[in-house]
Amino acid sequence: MATKNPRINVVIEKPLYDAIKGLAHREGVSMSLKARDLLRNALEYSEDNMLTKIAEQREKSFNRKKAFTHKQIFKLK
Repeated sequence: MATKNPRINVVIEKPLYDAIKGLAHREGVSMSLKARDLLRNALEYSEDNMLTKIAEQREKSFNRKKAFTHKQIFKLK
């Protein structure tokens, strides 16, 4: 049976397997669906952390005197 979504195989430790199995059972979804959702959440969390670090770096280098006002920005367009 062909599938439209790509697949990956992952080897995990028994406690992690049991945790995913328990979560999936409680939510009434397949282990595959639960694992996908957990991976999606982990990627979003990782992206949020990266963007936070970028924002913190930009905040440190921000100079209000050199920044444009809204009026100045709209005049440029």
